[in-house]
Amino acid sequence: MPITKIGVVGCGLMGAGIAQTAAQSGFPVVVCETSLELLQKGFKSIEKNLDRLVEKGSLSAAEREIIRGRLHGTTNLEDFRDADLVIEAIIEQLPAKRELFTALDKICTKNAIFASNTSSLSITEMAVTTARPDRFVGLHFFNPVPVMKLVEVVRTIATNPAAYEVVFTFAQKLGKTAVRTSDRTGFIVNRLLVPYMLDCIRALEEGVASIEDIDNSMKLGCGYPMGPFTLLDFVGLDTTYYIANVMFDEFKEKRFAPPALLKRMVLSGWNGRKAGKGFYDYADPKNPKAMKLV
Repeated sequence: MPITKIGVVGCGLMGAGIAQTAAQSGFPVVVCETSLELLQKGFKSIEKNLDRLVEKGSLSAAEREIIRGRLHGTTNLEDFRDADLVIEAIIEQLPAKRELFTALDKICTKNAIFASNTSSLSITEMAVTTARPDRFVGLHFFNPVPVMKLVEVVRTIATNPAAYEVVFTFAQKLGKTAVRTSDRTGFIVNRLLVPYMLDCIRALEEGVASIEDIDNSMKLGCGYPMGPFTLLDFVGLDTTYYIANVMFDEFKEKRFAPPALLKRMVLSGWNGRKAGKGFYDYADPKNPKAMKLV
């Protein structure tokens, strides 16, 4: 069954980005939020991004209006009744996601495919709350969605191969490089990235080098666009801590265990750039200063 109409649940950073990308790719999109206020906030973010593209000359004003016309907001899940694919992009908590998919399962047609944008949680644990585990996949986009080219398309042991191929093709139609992976916590990117970020914290704790020297070493020695501490602050220390705990719970391997320093920083509310303080102090956002932590 071809995918012609998209539903996106959540209009935060990721949901708004997914909705914008789908609309830019020619798909009509219905976006649902829990309140009108949150919905309007998400749509303002999309409009700002589209306006920026017009200013850069990447998009004409007429094209911007066509894209806007493909986007429709709602606070009622019932508006997903005729969606071919519903993508969940809500809070990264399994109970909330399971509750959502249980509700959607009663609303959407039996042919609709469900997808979760989770970066770390089990797709299977969500799928089994529905009557369609064979039509359930992971569709993990990266932030910012309109810019980042990668999307991980995740299959479970119950995913129907035909349904999986339909979603994989959809991801490609969004202009993304789609990669295939299975339902193992962390998928591909976080399975490799999270231990790297955690290990840089351990290196700091053990006195291997300073924050600045570790960041510069990985940028200049490995050609990374940013060092691991800058990346941690960008992703959010609380987000990294949460994902690390989920992965450690799954694998019980030391490489996924969050270091003590990370735990203490999260408890202190030093969650990175969004909090104004993490491994760097962002009092002057254009000139962040490395913190003295050990």
